[in-house]
Amino acid sequence: MAYQIDITPTALETLVAITDRRTRDAIVRRVDALAEEPAKQGNTLLGDLAGFMSVRAAGQRYRVVYRVDEGEQRVVVYLVGIRREGSRQDVYTLAQRLVRRGLI
Repeated sequence: MAYQIDITPTALETLVAITDRRTRDAIVRRVDALAEEPAKQGNTLLGDLAGFMSVRAAGQRYRVVYRVDEGEQRVVVYLVGIRREGSRQDVYTLAQRLVRRGLI
């Protein structure tokens, strides 16, 4: 059974801002692949991001942060970004800040 994929405005804005078309297309293909068995594809996140999942995209550099709603057969993509451990621009650091502020 295919899941419906919803992309938040924040994730869409980040995706559109990626200037390299091949990278952007690779991320879009990865997001589209989440329509089939999304819970098996990603890794569950911990701490402030408990309940969210993450999957690698575009050459392992980018991450897609999403949540699966089994009841509605829906995947909500909350954030797309680069994994830069220790950086304030790290996708997980940004996601944690959004969760703490109650924005996602």
